[in-house]
Amino acid sequence: MLRRVLGFIMVAVLSGCGGAPAGSLAATAAAIPTASPTSDATNTASPAPTVSLAPLPSPALGTGPVGPTTLAQVVRVVDGDTIKVSIDGTVYTVRYIGMDTPETVKPGTPVQWMGPEASAANKVLVEGQQVVLEKDVSEVDRYGRLLRNVWLDRPDGWLLVNVELVRLGFASVSTFPPDVAYVSVLLDAQREAREADRGLWAATPATEVSPGATDGCDAAYPTVCIPPPPPDLDCADISFRRFEVLAPDPHNFDGDHNGIGCES
Repeated sequence: MLRRVLGFIMVAVLSGCGGAPAGSLAATAAAIPTASPTSDATNTASPAPTVSLAPLPSPALGTGPVGPTTLAQVVRVVDGDTIKVSIDGTVYTVRYIGMDTPETVKPGTPVQWMGPEASAANKVLVEGQQVVLEKDVSEVDRYGRLLRNVWLDRPDGWLLVNVELVRLGFASVSTFPPDVAYVSVLLDAQREAREADRGLWAATPATEVSPGATDGCDAAYPTVCIPPPPPDLDCADISFRRFEVLAPDPHNFDGDHNGIGCES
């Protein structure tokens, strides 16, 4: 679906939270599986937008990671939710836990709206940085990528990158048990982004439903006009993507119940 493109992408600095330096963390990650660099099939896309730094107040997230951790150096940002890091000289692909960003490099998938912006925001946050990788429960996903919460230990406090990308509107919550340690924080961040109309939640006039023009449109989909059932519709039956969904979602467009319909 069409939405209003952000004039400026805002990347925030977490308000001081305290916490010990990353290098002094007592927790150490369990053995990381042997991995070798993988090549990424990329789509042809227009150049990523320039990201300007403009601080927003960030919620405190305590004193930093509490699970098993490993220090890593970011060597490349793949897209909005995936990075490559070096750990003791070996390169691993890391997939952020609990969130998802629009695709830019998935083979066979076109570059999605807000995908380049999400990638650019991720680069501003972590490119070239030393990060702290926190394990939840799972070690890797089905593609062999490390599943991790990605932290930055900044002078003014800890920043959980997974949550920050959601809070800024570049990512949506997408959780898969048992890796749900920060699900409540992620949902709060998404709620803040929606209420502020940031990024993915900024509807364009072309998709907003005007008062008096809602005849035949189901109220569960307030930013697009989709008729109520019958018939029951699937995402393949409509052209809209990544639109707001409210309960009771009669067409079941929001299968993972994160408030976004037809995400892919």
